[in-house]
Amino acid sequence: MSRPNIVLIFVDQWRGDCLSCADHPVVRTPFIDKLALYGGRFNHAYSAVSSCIAARVALFTGLTQRTHGRVGYQDGIPWNYPTNIASEFKRNGYQTQAVGKMHVSPPRHRMGFDNVTLHDGFVHFLRDHYSDVGLVDDYLPWLRQRAGIYADDFAHGVNCNSNVARPWDKPEELHPTNYVMHESIEFLRKRDTTMPFFLHMSFHRPHPPYDPPAWAFEQYLHTKMPDVPVGDWADEYAGRYENHRPDCFAGKVSPDILQRARAGYYGHMTHIDHQINRFIESLAFFGLRKNTVICFTSDHGELMGDHNLWRKCLPYEGSARIPMIFEGDCAGIKPGTTFDQPVELRDVMPTLLDCAGLEIPACVEGQSVLPMLRGEKPDNHNWREYIHGEHTTFRGGSAHYLTNGKEKYVWLSWSGREQFFDLQTDPQELHDLAIAHPNSDRITAWRNRLITELTGREENYITDGKLTPRRGMPQVLSHVAREIDETKAFHKRLVKV
Repeated sequence: MSRPNIVLIFVDQWRGDCLSCADHPVVRTPFIDKLALYGGRFNHAYSAVSSCIAARVALFTGLTQRTHGRVGYQDGIPWNYPTNIASEFKRNGYQTQAVGKMHVSPPRHRMGFDNVTLHDGFVHFLRDHYSDVGLVDDYLPWLRQRAGIYADDFAHGVNCNSNVARPWDKPEELHPTNYVMHESIEFLRKRDTTMPFFLHMSFHRPHPPYDPPAWAFEQYLHTKMPDVPVGDWADEYAGRYENHRPDCFAGKVSPDILQRARAGYYGHMTHIDHQINRFIESLAFFGLRKNTVICFTSDHGELMGDHNLWRKCLPYEGSARIPMIFEGDCAGIKPGTTFDQPVELRDVMPTLLDCAGLEIPACVEGQSVLPMLRGEKPDNHNWREYIHGEHTTFRGGSAHYLTNGKEKYVWLSWSGREQFFDLQTDPQELHDLAIAHPNSDRITAWRNRLITELTGREENYITDGKLTPRRGMPQVLSHVAREIDETKAFHKRLVKV
């Protein structure tokens, strides 16, 4: 059999628990569930730096944040990563295509793809630097060709980081989710049939704005929802933002706002789920289904009111944990399997290269999970014991976490506070065990692991072998930050082109 085609389906801001096959009490994702039924699903997949740009660097390069240098969110820094997932597939004879969100810099950087059909969503940085957003977004010109010259995806006035929700204001076929699917299916039709392909299908949703089609929004609008979990530690974030702000990071909102936000968020998921089924049926129509490997995953989650918190960047399960599914009989992936090993986005690149029988570059720091997916007994000595995640946050410092999927240790650099959760007995992180037992053997062991991870870092987190509180932490490490001035000069030449 010829080398398999590879499809990487990437969604934005999709929580790890929001699949009906993961026993979510509300959201329904029957077609993604079917992928899991015929493939392998990881229960403890994480985003090590849980925001859009850094997560995509890990996905594309297979590197840790210590190496790729993105430890927070900062737009406009060049993506100088010569070894990446698309370039490796292309070098090995694959046709490579990306459709949807890339969030790279500069925005037309192809990152090894033969072609990119781009829709990053409403990005303030781009709108501040380009008078015509159509220069850096292919969806808006497409929309205006179909809906009129003044059409805009922001016509309904709901922001890209808002908890306000309402139905999409145009025909469903004009929705950004449908656009990504339309262009992906067009790629199947137009591809070079003499070679295998790597398709990166990247949806902007379920990231806000929470504007799914009306049928998807209404499906959840009056559904009884479980109470959001609020931990006994939530006071750490109290008082940071007024709770009436639609773009809050922290704050308890009214029940009606929460209900609508969840309906919009879950509605996006079901809408995407149906569109994924549309793609899978198209694969079958073109005779490609049996020789295609599919991976479904996300850049990070969404706190969605958990612990009175919103959006991402924080170390808690709603933000850091993501879905991850691999399916493809052609690669020997056994159906209906779930795994508890801790995995993260840097493992996607080596796994998909492995599925295609391609060599994994020596610089890649992630690991292929294909041996697990094939049912080969994992060698516990060769698999990582835990994941280290971090993110510079709105609190003026950096939040670090370590987890093996069973326990989680958190250290907040702005206050020096430690947190510890037993995820097996307390998966919603309601009870911070570090409050009563800060020096237990378990917490001490995790603390020592973090000290090892942070020793030698330029932020000087460690003093005399101990964790040291720090504020004002960088979004990028110095080997990336040196490129900022060069980038500013580049954008000055392009401002309001």
